[in-house]
Amino acid sequence: MLFQRIEDLRIDNDKTQQEIADFLDCKREVYRRYEKGTYDIPLWALIKLAGYYETSTDYMLGLTDRRKPYPKAK
Repeated sequence: MLFQRIEDLRIDNDKTQQEIADFLDCKREVYRRYEKGTYDIPLWALIKLAGYYETSTDYMLGLTDRRKPYPKAK
């Protein structure tokens, strides 16, 4: 589930909801709602988080179980 992976990545990296909210330049409550699935996470935020956690958006969306991002195209 998308929302669970976002939360799991945050916890695995020992970050608080406030730290990630600050990184995304949003309020903690808004970020909390992304994690819980109350709000749909915007694409820009998903991409930014994928870069932050060094993973792929496919992993975050549950399309793959491979955490490492795909190699960049040349």
